[in-house]
Amino acid sequence: MFDPPRNPVRPTKTIIKTGTWLLYLPCTWSIGLAAEPGCFPDCYMLSLFGTGAILMRGAGCTINDMWDQDYDKKVTRTANRPIAAGDISTFQSFVFLGGQLTLALGVLLCLNYYSIVLGASSLLLVITYPLMKRITYWPQLALGLTFNWGALLGWSAIKGSCDPSVCLPLYFSGVMWTLIYDTIYAHQDKRDDVLIGLKSTALRFGENTKQWLSGFSVAMLGALSLVGVNSGQTAPYYTALGAVGAHLVHQIYTLDIHRPEDCWNKFISNRTLGLILFLGIVLGNLCKEKKTDKTKKSIENTIEN
Repeated sequence: MFDPPRNPVRPTKTIIKTGTWLLYLPCTWSIGLAAEPGCFPDCYMLSLFGTGAILMRGAGCTINDMWDQDYDKKVTRTANRPIAAGDISTFQSFVFLGGQLTLALGVLLCLNYYSIVLGASSLLLVITYPLMKRITYWPQLALGLTFNWGALLGWSAIKGSCDPSVCLPLYFSGVMWTLIYDTIYAHQDKRDDVLIGLKSTALRFGENTKQWLSGFSVAMLGALSLVGVNSGQTAPYYTALGAVGAHLVHQIYTLDIHRPEDCWNKFISNRTLGLILFLGIVLGNLCKEKKTDKTKKSIENTIEN
């Protein structure tokens, strides 16, 4: 899972920034889909969820470093992390984590009661997902379940509850997306992971990685198509979906799992993929109004005649 980097070519600020975007984007998709036909997404909610993404991404990094401090000490490139190096005590880490989670709770309390309960229920995933790489070759699945909770929460924050016909396939598509980009990411650290006894889908899939990623891509695009149908999306959405598909094909076809630099570049390109989909959702929703107005005029003309 994309923790702060073990490889010095990956700046810590860059990975945290990318991770924040990948946590935030499923929220934007959901908020955009929940907007009224012909309207832009709620800017207040977008900013609120952006703040929450920054705080929760930071909390996730803190939790990860707390769980992994013994592993980090064994690897030269991670031994200088503050907790592993002893610069920050475990108690200080708990205090800092408490501050992050308190601020995140403040953001959550700005939402409706349904969303508060839904958001709070994700805390168990946030705390436990860093442990999964110790016990299963599918920690990326646990990360996907955690990182895409905003696909449920964004809709409920706007509508007051979740619509399963839209929210569940959107959530599923996000999980598939995480399996794609985090498997690519994990190929950078597979040698270190073997040495210190950690597991990942990169190690599980090995040379068959591209076939697995292709399957996840098909599942993601299929679920997003279902989202479009169930939410009454229009042409711009499906155009963006085509662009997302092309992006995924290029990622997988050109991926060199044995070159960490290429894996890193492919990983960070997923921010662009997420933004393309968000743009398609916004434009597709704006076109709904035009279609509705045209339909109304048609009905009025029929009545007049």
